[in-house]
Amino acid sequence: MVVGGVVSAIVGTVMQWVDPDFGILGLKATGFNLLTMALVGLLFGAFSQMGFFSYLTLNYIALSVLRKGYLWNALQAYTSLFALGGVGYILYKDRGTLDNDWIFWVLPLVLLLASWAVAYVKAKQTNNNAFIPTLFLCIVVTLLEAWQSLQSNVSAMTFMVIPMFVCNAYQILWLHRLLRKEQTTESASSNAKPVV
Repeated sequence: MVVGGVVSAIVGTVMQWVDPDFGILGLKATGFNLLTMALVGLLFGAFSQMGFFSYLTLNYIALSVLRKGYLWNALQAYTSLFALGGVGYILYKDRGTLDNDWIFWVLPLVLLLASWAVAYVKAKQTNNNAFIPTLFLCIVVTLLEAWQSLQSNVSAMTFMVIPMFVCNAYQILWLHRLLRKEQTTESASSNAKPVV
């Protein structure tokens, strides 16, 4: 949640410098807007946690049902590409109401490149089997969490997609470290002598 608050405050401040009308009271109330954006970022972080735990549950159920890891990875890869294409198509269709002619290709492309980078780092830190699930989380789950902003304007998309993506990337990159600590704690406690 803190990551969401900090990233939202930074993104909101940059957006306010670029567009003085962004924010509640304009550029003259920067401190108030910064606090408001940080509080909204805390909500984004909480929402991202819910999406992350939902994905972990889905992953567990899908692996139990499909029984083959490669089938689940293929389905996740297909869904990721389909989601990027679908968002590009929706934004292309609504480009007249969004007042731009570039967001329909920039958002999917930037999201794909950033997700690829996070998945590459995750695969290097753990193993190659983590690449597709990380890509799926960073693309599909981020788009689902930020879906409401995709039907709004470019400022709303930027303000919601970036913190959601950073929160999801942070959680997936820390997951194996947290599990490793828990496993070492459990193994240490199992090796301890019982108290009589």
